[in-house]
Amino acid sequence: MIQFNLLPDVKQQYIKAAKMKHTTVIVSLLITTSSLLIFIVMFLSVHVFQPARIKGINQSISDSTKTLKDTQDLDKILTIQNQLKSLPALQYSKPIASRLSGYLSQVTPSQLSIGELTLDFEGKTMKITGTADSLLSVNKFIDTLKFTTYAATNSDGSASDDGKPFSSVVLGAFSRTDKDATYVVDLAYNETIFDGNKKVALTVPKITTTRSETEKPTELFKALPEVKKQ
Repeated sequence: MIQFNLLPDVKQQYIKAAKMKHTTVIVSLLITTSSLLIFIVMFLSVHVFQPARIKGINQSISDSTKTLKDTQDLDKILTIQNQLKSLPALQYSKPIASRLSGYLSQVTPSQLSIGELTLDFEGKTMKITGTADSLLSVNKFIDTLKFTTYAATNSDGSASDDGKPFSSVVLGAFSRTDKDATYVVDLAYNETIFDGNKKVALTVPKITTTRSETEKPTELFKALPEVKKQ
């Protein structure tokens, strides 16, 4: 079958232009509608939603402020909370007094016992009162304290420092009887040996046999002899 296009060229161009116009109008309407919707959303966001949200936040702030103002002893509560937060750090930095018994067993001669010990963490001093079989043992005890050294390491195993754990070791008082001798030793100690952040090892000179070296050591702490009242 043979088809003939009987429409003139002008008519065809008119129909094509009409279709293009129709498409353009539809696209323009879609763009206009989208723009209008975007404008409405932005308008509502700026003038409705955001003011309402800001109002709600301000109201929440006002309510919280009122609650805080109505809380009794608020300053004390905040102070206690701050102190509670600092407890872990204080706990970690406090002196490890439990190390003392180990140190004393290393430096105290087996012929000597301790009846009373005063430890001052603020002044970093120590007073040791006790008895011994003789003043010779007391002098050896003092020399042991003077010449003992320590080596400290950090928690990661790295070397920290070393030095003398005890200094200014002085025989404050002494007395003796036919059976034994009584002594009072005053000394200062290096705070590193009680530092919980460090591991400390003492090196004791071989001046005399200490309790840590004997197989069956006698009691380290022993009550002082009673003083008879005249």
